Amino acid sequence: MEAILEKPSLQDQRVASASLPYFDAFHKRGLKKGGDLVELRLQEHDEAVTIPRKALELLKFILLSMAEGKAVSLIPSDSELSTQQAADMLNVSRPHLVKLLEQGAIPFKKVGSHRRVQLEHLLSYEQQQAQQQRQHLQFLVQQAQELNLGYQ
Repeated sequence: MEAILEKPSLQDQRVASASLPYFDAFHKRGLKKGGDLVELRLQEHDEAVTIPRKALELLKFILLSMAEGKAVSLIPSDSELSTQQAADMLNVSRPHLVKLLEQGAIPFKKVGSHRRVQLEHLLSYEQQQAQQQRQHLQFLVQQAQELNLGYQ
């Protein structure tokens, strides 16, 4: 797993922030009209490089995160995570994650005595939880409106 764990410097944040308007300009000029490939010109070497459009979208996300002062990590979707890495991604304690694993909420496999979680399964669980939270919140909003609790 490749990761840049340190937060970007203030200079990196400024450069990343200054580059973001160019991505919006690319889209406004019709970048979306082309195929699945994008050609970038590297000024330092005066060369062009062709990359997948999705890679350009990832680059924009990375720059946006850097502009906000956030550290960025890229993980292949078929990666296996330790319980500590998975807990960190969900922002929960490792013991709580282990409890979720043992309850069957998230599939895992054992390698020796260690549990491993597929990133796909972890992201799926996270999406399910977010959907469930939205449904519960909608239910609470509906109840508050029906009971005339002052929420419009």
